[in-house]
Amino acid sequence: MRHRYSIEREQFVPRPLLEVFAFFADAANLEVLTPGFLRFRILTPVPIRMAAGTLIDYQIRIAGIPQRWRTLIEVFETPRRFVDVQLHGPYALWRHTHEFSESAGGTTIRDSVEYEIPFGLLGVMVRRLLVRRLLEAIFDYRRAKIEEIFGPDTTEGL
Repeated sequence: MRHRYSIEREQFVPRPLLEVFAFFADAANLEVLTPGFLRFRILTPVPIRMAAGTLIDYQIRIAGIPQRWRTLIEVFETPRRFVDVQLHGPYALWRHTHEFSESAGGTTIRDSVEYEIPFGLLGVMVRRLLVRRLLEAIFDYRRAKIEEIFGPDTTEGL
C-alpha cells in the first residue's frame, strides 16, 4: 500500500508575471534552483521547447547514488501554470504543479507537489527519516534562490 504525500509552497516576488513565468519556463533554470548537494544535471539538450508533451531527462544524486529522472510536461498554460509528472525516477508518483498569478506589485508563485514513495512500509520509514527533510531543504533553497534572483518580498509584515 502506498501513501500519498504533498508539499505546498507559496512565494511573492516583486517582478511582473511574464518575467517570472519566462524564467520558470526555461528548463535550464532548474539547475539554478536546485541545491548543489543533489548534483543536478539536465541530460536533454538545451534549449528545451516547453509545451504540453515535452520530455525532459535529468540526473540527480540522492545520498551519493545517481538517479535518472524523466519528466513529462503534462500541462503548459502560458503564463499561468505548468505541470510536470515523473515518468521514471526515484518516486512511485511525482506530480509538480507550478502556478503563477499577478498580485499587487508583483507575482505570486505557488508550488504543489503530490508524491508517493515506493517500497510500502519501508518507503514510509524512508520518508520520515530522509525524504521529507530532503524535500523541505530543496524547497527552502529554492525559496532563497528565487528571492536572490527576483528580490525580496517587500510586503511581508504589512
